[in-house]
Amino acid sequence: MPLTANDLILFAHVIEAGSFSQAAERTGLPKSTLSRRIMQLENQLGERLLTRSTRKLAITDFGERILEHARRLLDETEAAKSLALHRQVIPQGTLRASLPPEFNELSVVPLICEFRRSYPQVRLELDLSSRRVDLIAERFDVAVRIADRLPDDGTLIARQIAVLRNALYASPAYVSAHGMPREPADLAKHTGLMVIPSSGEAQPWRLSRGAEQWQGAPDCILPSNSMGLLQALAIEGMGIVGLSERFARAHTESGALLPVLPEWSLPTMTVWCVMPGRRLLPERTRAFVELFKKVLEERP
Repeated sequence: MPLTANDLILFAHVIEAGSFSQAAERTGLPKSTLSRRIMQLENQLGERLLTRSTRKLAITDFGERILEHARRLLDETEAAKSLALHRQVIPQGTLRASLPPEFNELSVVPLICEFRRSYPQVRLELDLSSRRVDLIAERFDVAVRIADRLPDDGTLIARQIAVLRNALYASPAYVSAHGMPREPADLAKHTGLMVIPSSGEAQPWRLSRGAEQWQGAPDCILPSNSMGLLQALAIEGMGIVGLSERFARAHTESGALLPVLPEWSLPTMTVWCVMPGRRLLPERTRAFVELFKKVLEERP
């Protein structure tokens, strides 16, 4: 008996809905028909996809593997339906986006406000987390990532949004108490407020001035995985911190922070929007990326 793509799509609907009853409401098919079609699919595949009880459905290990293919079929049919119904003209539907928790860095609040005003028919689901989400498995439409480069991944596409220039900063109170470094080697005598990457170890500062290069770290380090916390600690006079110029500008203008070794700079970091590459890109995702780039360009 040939395998039917429609039955795979119905399987994805059942899992998304969480029950045959909810899936029946979404698809407009009787519950008995859905149950029969899934049983037929299991017979064709030769293995169970679900374990059924009076209280809940549970997906089997085999079902999890089949679900990835079923969801891909569901995504493609939804995209085709969107084109047929001209839904690509006016963004609508649900947009799932993953963003770094340090949203002040990326002007996310103005982005969300403007996006909601411009596209009221789109339902935004935001995940603010430092973890690297799996866009395909977790069904995210777009993820914002900050890195000098991204790993090769044929299942994803990436668009460069902005380049962040980075430097060192400290509060006037800290400089008054500990002095201002005059050259990079002086940093060894200071306290460094340093970011812990996913590897778990604070990385040394890499400074450059023209062709000159310097790499090192203070003897005293206060590490954290929160850039916002490190910035707040720097403002309170707890040490020297590396920030992007975008992040630091408001605080240097108010006098809360001072540039440290202003002729030297840290490596730049790039802001990317990463999207699943195997889907037809929905207009809501395209609109989000375009507006994100526009907000970053307009807000220095």
